[in-house]
Amino acid sequence: MEIESKQQILELKIAELQFRLAVAVRLATTRERQPLDVPTKWSHGKHLVTYEEIVLRKDQADVAAQYLEQTATYLMSLTIKEALKKLYTDPKIHSDSNIVSAYQISRLVRNAFAHSPIRPIWNIDPDCRNKVYSIDDIISLDTNGLEGKPFDWRHYGGLLALFRLSKYVRINLLGDTDTGKNRKISKPNKEIIMQGDLILEQIEKIPDDAVRIDPAKFTDETGIEIVTSPKKG
Repeated sequence: MEIESKQQILELKIAELQFRLAVAVRLATTRERQPLDVPTKWSHGKHLVTYEEIVLRKDQADVAAQYLEQTATYLMSLTIKEALKKLYTDPKIHSDSNIVSAYQISRLVRNAFAHSPIRPIWNIDPDCRNKVYSIDDIISLDTNGLEGKPFDWRHYGGLLALFRLSKYVRINLLGDTDTGKNRKISKPNKEIIMQGDLILEQIEKIPDDAVRIDPAKFTDETGIEIVTSPKKG
């Protein structure tokens, strides 16, 4: 059991590493900071490709990076599911509700991707419909009405919810002592904050071609114009 646990911990770490790389690649391509060099010629086995066949334009790289992030999500869900399946006799009916939720969420996310990886669709088993699977402050999936619907991150909380779920399974359920707090890391080159897909980057000065926005009048994400009242005094 200990050897099996160590193997599952390692596999979860690898899945998390790919997700972290995918996040970095997508941010770099969005900011047009990613070098897109590929080999001028590349032979592998009996095949040979040229630069023209595999080079990416910047717009293509941006699209590919988005789907790289998506496939990294799929890998995490699959790895979580397999880890729990190997360590528990039947995680689907375990007495610990957190184990049940972790297994069912990862399994249902995996199923959505397995049948349609580019445009995933929810494929909810009859016995899993109209139920809520939840782990406090980490992830929650309400399956009510999801069967056959397009996969949406809002249904389960998004990419970071699955990343947190992987860490929860690895540390809290499998007993991994590596929480990442003692990792030696380099300082970021830029101060960057992301809110969803919105990127906020610290700059030294305002660009000359920047357009000034009136903070008292703007349109929210639903398209409704909002006017804020100026502060008195």
